[in-house]
Amino acid sequence: MTTPWPPRTIARRPRVAAPREPVDPARIGRRVVRRRAKGMDAGAVAAALEDARFDARQASRHEDLADDVRGPAELAEWERIEQLLAAAVPGTVYDPDTDPVLRAELEADAAAAREADLREAARIAARADELQALRELGTLEQTEPRAGDEAVRDELTRRAGGYVQADVDGWLARALAAHLGHYRDPAAREEAVGLLTAPVLAHAALLAELAHLVPGADVGQLTFAARLATTEPEATGALAAFLTRARP
Repeated sequence: MTTPWPPRTIARRPRVAAPREPVDPARIGRRVVRRRAKGMDAGAVAAALEDARFDARQASRHEDLADDVRGPAELAEWERIEQLLAAAVPGTVYDPDTDPVLRAELEADAAAAREADLREAARIAARADELQALRELGTLEQTEPRAGDEAVRDELTRRAGGYVQADVDGWLARALAAHLGHYRDPAAREEAVGLLTAPVLAHAALLAELAHLVPGADVGQLTFAARLATTEPEATGALAAFLTRARP
C-alpha cells in the first residue's frame, strides 16, 4: 500500500473551493463584449458591430468553426447593445452597471447560488444525521466514506460545540490510508489534503506506512497512531515520511 499523498503536504492547505460551473463559451463571449463596450457611444458600438459582422462572415467560410457558439453570441450582444443605445438619450455611453439584461443575469446567478448553497447545506445535514445514526449503532467503521464527507465531519464537529470527533476522524483517516470509498480516486485523496485537518492527514499517512510494514495489522494494534497524530501532527507526518524513505 502506498501513501495517499506526498508526505511533504501534511500541513493543511486552504479549503478547496467548490467546483466551478461548466465553461459556457457563449456567456464568456457576451462578457467580453460588455467589457469592450463599456464607455462606448452609439457610433463606437456601431463600428464594433460592423467588425463583428465581418468576423462572422469570415468564420462562416471555415467548416471547423461551424460549431462555434462564442462568435455568434458576441455578434448578438453587439446588436443588442446597439439597440440599447439607439433607444437611449443621444450621447449616452454603454455602462454594464445600468444594463437591465446584465442586472437580471446577476440577480438570477445570485438566486441560483443561494439555492445551490441551500441544497448543499441540506445534503450535509442529512449525511451528518446518517453518520450519527451509524455511530450510535456501532457500524460507522463498516461504512465507506463518500465525496463531501469532509464537510460532514465539520458539521458534526460544529454540532458538538467544536469538540474533535475522534471516532469520525479515525474513520476518515483509516479510509484515506486504505483508499476506501471515494478515496479510491487519487484526485479525491489529493483534494482531502485541503479539506481535512493536519492530525487526520498525519494519522492517515502513518497508518498507510504501518500497513506497508506490517500487512494485516489489526486496527486495535494501531490506536497509538491516532494519539500521536492528535498530539504531534507535524512529528507524525515526519515519521510517516521517514518510513516511506526507509522502505526496502
